[in-house]
Amino acid sequence: MSLILNIVQVVQLLAALGMIGLILVQHGKGADMGAAFGSGSSGSLFGASGGANFMSRTTGVLAAVFFVCTLALAYFGNLRPVSSGSVLEGAVVAPAPVAEVPASGAAQIPTK
Repeated sequence: MSLILNIVQVVQLLAALGMIGLILVQHGKGADMGAAFGSGSSGSLFGASGGANFMSRTTGVLAAVFFVCTLALAYFGNLRPVSSGSVLEGAVVAPAPVAEVPASGAAQIPTK
């Protein structure tokens, strides 16, 4: 079970880092206006609008992977062993300490 949790954590970390990188590389909606007039299409790797579709779809896939990993970690983190009875049945009851009282009722001072 520990191996599965480690793999899910690594996948979640890689998905998070990939999303961060893709979100920082993407242009805002205002950048599309400049590309429509010809200023941005020459410097783009995928053309005027191809990069936005590719990057936004990849970001969506990475976000889905991130959420699935988060739900899997939450589920596996809350699993508890199945017990057949009550929690109190497994409790160990320690006997209460009994204070010794002298028969005469007077407190005795210990001697060295």
